[in-house]
Amino acid sequence: KGQYGLQPDDQTALEWYARAAEENDPEAQFKLGVYHQYGRGVEADAFMASEWYMAAAEQGHAEAQFALGLCYAKGVGVHKNHELACVWYSRAAHQ
Repeated sequence: KGQYGLQPDDQTALEWYARAAEENDPEAQFKLGVYHQYGRGVEADAFMASEWYMAAAEQGHAEAQFALGLCYAKGVGVHKNHELACVWYSRAAHQ
């Protein structure tokens, strides 16, 4: 059982995160990035993961900024770019 006695359900969670993300909720956008990166409730898609990380990162979400830095450092869903990786790592670190 998951939190609050509920069974974990990635598909339902994905649907709720998508609703909140469309309303520009940065935590939901970050979570959608994670779900897309690791294929939870949806087929893994590195490009979509990086897009959702970017949406959250631009709103100041530190975990998303760090995740986006990793994407740029490793070329996951984006073209590898160490300069941009450093930019996003720095933004995450200064929070």
